[in-house]
Amino acid sequence: MAVADPPPHKAASPGEPAPLHVAIVMDGNGRWAKRRGLPRTFGHPRGVEAIRRTVEAAPKLGVNRLTLYAFSTENWRRPAGEVSEVMRLMKSYVNSDLDQLAQEGVCVRILGRREGLAPDIAEIVARAESRTAHNDGFYLQVAFNYGARADIVDAARALMAAAARGELAPADLTEQAFEARLSTAGSPPPDLVIRTSGERRLSNFLLWESAYSEFVFQDVLWPDYGREHLKAAIDEFHTRERRYGGGVSGDVLAAG
Repeated sequence: MAVADPPPHKAASPGEPAPLHVAIVMDGNGRWAKRRGLPRTFGHPRGVEAIRRTVEAAPKLGVNRLTLYAFSTENWRRPAGEVSEVMRLMKSYVNSDLDQLAQEGVCVRILGRREGLAPDIAEIVARAESRTAHNDGFYLQVAFNYGARADIVDAARALMAAAARGELAPADLTEQAFEARLSTAGSPPPDLVIRTSGERRLSNFLLWESAYSEFVFQDVLWPDYGREHLKAAIDEFHTRERRYGGGVSGDVLAAG
């Protein structure tokens, strides 16, 4: 039996530009604090302020979906005090902002593994999603306890389990069936991936989904991020010609 396709995402009306999905690797909180002679943990509250600014600005700049890389599966290796501060800030952000997000039509979705989360964090995740599940004005996806490799492995395990139950034959394994098992199932791939702080790597973020995304790397630390930086990245995106593998550019030659 074939795996069902994921539900369709919100589409633009005829004649309108497609909704823009922007994904951001929010990098630089620790360096922001270090440059000011402060402990790394001092950068995280300022990073939350940058999240608020960016979430507010995004829909006004034509963004329909925003995915933020908040905490990776590898981030658990950081000092316990720093991890504890990130967890505290997540709870604080949801408790203080969830009602407003819900009232403004924002649908919140948490990407990543749920297993192993502390009960209070798991409750926050479930509450944020259930409180906003029926909204469709703007989509805010937060990658938390997320790693793209782990997500791909989890999807493969789910497909193997379906095959073991006799629910999936080899011919049923398509890209669509695989995508339906990722934590991003039902979401369009990002049009634009931004990384702050000047670093130029994905760091295990949306590896499958960003196959044809455009990338913009900005030399600004995340706590300093705001509307003007997001607008600059979107302006750069709109100068790009997207080929999705259908054209030849520069020294890249089509195979065959």
